[in-house]
Amino acid sequence: MSTTEKAGRRQASAPDTFLIRTSGAGSGNGGQSQSFWAKFISAFAMFRNGKSIAGLAILGFFVLVAIFADVLAPFSPTKIDNSARLQPPSAAHWLGTTHIGEDVLSQVIHGTRGVIVVGFLAALIATVIAITVGVIAGYLSGWKSEALSALTNVFLVIPGLPLIIIVAAMFEDPPLVLIAAVLGITGWAWGARVLRAQTMSLRNRDFVQAARANGEPLRRIITVEMLPNLMALIAASFVGTVTAAILGLTTLSYIGVIPVTTYNWGTILNWASAQGAFGQNQWWWYLPPGLCIAAIGVALSLINFGIDEYVNPRLRSAGERARAMKKKGLNVNDAVTAVRTTDVAGRAAENKK
Repeated sequence: MSTTEKAGRRQASAPDTFLIRTSGAGSGNGGQSQSFWAKFISAFAMFRNGKSIAGLAILGFFVLVAIFADVLAPFSPTKIDNSARLQPPSAAHWLGTTHIGEDVLSQVIHGTRGVIVVGFLAALIATVIAITVGVIAGYLSGWKSEALSALTNVFLVIPGLPLIIIVAAMFEDPPLVLIAAVLGITGWAWGARVLRAQTMSLRNRDFVQAARANGEPLRRIITVEMLPNLMALIAASFVGTVTAAILGLTTLSYIGVIPVTTYNWGTILNWASAQGAFGQNQWWWYLPPGLCIAAIGVALSLINFGIDEYVNPRLRSAGERARAMKKKGLNVNDAVTAVRTTDVAGRAAENKK
């Protein structure tokens, strides 16, 4: 047999091969960007349940009040009306007045701005630091990871309240940005520890190992492969830091550490307490800011419960089952009772036989 015939038979018996071009390979960075945004958007599915939506609605209301405080407030928070001192709610002053005739509603509205600014700014600072330290410490190994973990442990034991008191004492009128920075710098360690533990679990997953094998840079592995899978923990850490920062601000303002010239809900409570509003039953002075603190705390708690329900598979399946039963007009507790009653009756019948 000639060489030409052997080559022909070899080609005839060889299997056909095809080159398949995927959309990601053909589009280059466009496919990677599309994949990243798809993962990024799907990561916010935690905010689609009823608890998160209700919490976001309440929180959004306070954010709008803070943004449009100058438009919504009927008076300046420092405007004095000598003819209306310690007046209960009326048509002219919806939430009454203080001991020198200042409008309580205007003070509450303007105080919302300080609370929202400090809460969100402190949470943003703390979350950025927690992501940077926690994710890098979880992805790396060896002495680098241990050093970042030790740094986190050091900040865990730093008392935030005394540090804020010292910083506030150094300034005659500390700005809100400085207060938020101190709250953020002292409040990132818990989030960093949680992110470090989760990142250590993710770094051994197949998709991360595949990205390493493909020679992907560290920046892309962290931002595209890991961060979308950490969004629930990041959001929970952000919400928790907002709650802690707002409570810290109002507490410091109430005890007089922050000057009373900086309006927030804690400042209003400080003035009311100093003038004996609690003992004289001047409820319109201290009740509105207290209710605002409670309302924003409820909003943040609802958001956190919604995130927890999304992250925890058991809570998510239980919530979906309960919602499905409610759509059918069934009561969850009645169904469980019926099943248990039927089960007990069946066992009793079997025992009699």
